[in-house]
Amino acid sequence: MEIFKGKKKEQYLQQHSIAHLFSFPVEQMMEVHEYKRDEWIIHEGRRTDYLFYVIEGKAKIYMTHQNGKVSLLNFVHTNEFIGEMELLHEEYYTKGIQAATRTVCLALSFHQCRSQLLEDTKFLRELTKVLSIKATLMAEKYSQTLAYPLENRLADFILQTADEGIYKEKHVSVCDYLGVSYRHLLHVLAQFCEKGYLQRAGRHYLIKEYNALYELAGMLKNR
Repeated sequence: MEIFKGKKKEQYLQQHSIAHLFSFPVEQMMEVHEYKRDEWIIHEGRRTDYLFYVIEGKAKIYMTHQNGKVSLLNFVHTNEFIGEMELLHEEYYTKGIQAATRTVCLALSFHQCRSQLLEDTKFLRELTKVLSIKATLMAEKYSQTLAYPLENRLADFILQTADEGIYKEKHVSVCDYLGVSYRHLLHVLAQFCEKGYLQRAGRHYLIKEYNALYELAGMLKNR
């Protein structure tokens, strides 16, 4: 993880200002953090010291079950918060947040401004909207498992997780997230390769036909 300083920091704060979300001057307390792909933004079970706002990249949310199985729960995209549940709930069990691509976040220290955040009605109204949207998207995800074939859901998943045209998620995690068998997943991936959507490259896949994947994934959103 790198914390930007000087002109680089100021440039990011100017280009990605979120001052309008708050009633108090946050930018003087704000840091800019950069995470490489696969770097942990938050380690599971360790409470974060920051409220993050993603301005570049995307991240994955993981949770370890009592039996040791690790599940991919969801994604964090640009213009979304990380750490809002830890801000609101002292007893919240922190999930693992891992950068899926190079990810840049604005970071506000809880130590510096926790009380101000919790008393800021403007920010809390915005946070309420964010949490309601997240809840709606989670409900949609589960309904899509029943309503749409794997081809559509896998295309959407590939587009969400690919980094610079390369898809390299572990099959076991994908099966768990999409609720499908290992055999079914491999069958559809093979179909995508046969149709020229993807090209196998060792353990990874190269995206060759973005439009075809967008068309399949678009069915999830155009209902």
